[in-house]
Amino acid sequence: MARRTRHAALALFPVLALAATMTACATRVDTGSQGDGSTIDLVQDGKLITCTHLSYKPFQYTEGDKTVGFDVDLVDLVAKDLGVTQEIFDTPFDNITSGSVFSTSDCDLAAAGMTINEDRKKAIDFSDPYFDASQVLLVKKDSGIADLPALKGKRLGVQQDTTGEEYGRANAEANGYEVVEYEDLPLLTTAVRTGAVDAAINDNGVMLDYAKEFPDTEVTAEFATDEQYGIGMKKGNTALQTKVNDVLKKAKESGEYDRIYEKWFGKKPESK
Repeated sequence: MARRTRHAALALFPVLALAATMTACATRVDTGSQGDGSTIDLVQDGKLITCTHLSYKPFQYTEGDKTVGFDVDLVDLVAKDLGVTQEIFDTPFDNITSGSVFSTSDCDLAAAGMTINEDRKKAIDFSDPYFDASQVLLVKKDSGIADLPALKGKRLGVQQDTTGEEYGRANAEANGYEVVEYEDLPLLTTAVRTGAVDAAINDNGVMLDYAKEFPDTEVTAEFATDEQYGIGMKKGNTALQTKVNDVLKKAKESGEYDRIYEKWFGKKPESK
């Protein structure tokens, strides 16, 4: 698909019940740090509105009355650099990948554990990659299902409009399993625990986190799909794209990115 201490502490915000089109006046933010005199137009004054699809723990999810996660912390760095505050807008994932959330001015950018691929790049622009991902198989503990061939005659759960769904469907005929769609990650993972499906496929970050939280499940296979996450924005919004890339670059150089990564994944990212 479609993953929170900070350089300077910023408050995290609850999910907003925003209207389909925002009526608040936009604000223009100077981005002189780029050296080109460009400006960034934000859809709401003093805010950076981030579209996401909850829940996708540990990248973005609700904890109490706040939305928290790895992606949230990274975008907070962008908001801080712009001198505004981040707010979260929860929306179906395909509204993000299709670009509709930008054409209706629902949000400024999207951070949703979202893999960069050619189809999505036709509809939205992406930041530089910020997270490496692969697909993995989640099953009940001691199920004996170690790979896709072991699913012959069984049911594989997938999350709609994700790269996991693409991979699961592409390998279904060869391995003889049925694909069952779910709208979001919680429904998908719950289906594994209740036995509604025999296994589920999704990104490594969320599935490994889930298996840690629910030890009656386990990850038994990983598929080297060589995916990378990017932060999405409206096509042609080069000023915001440049700003996001600049903030990500500085965070990696300063060690702030490593600190946020370790907070949410319990280890520093592997160097390449």
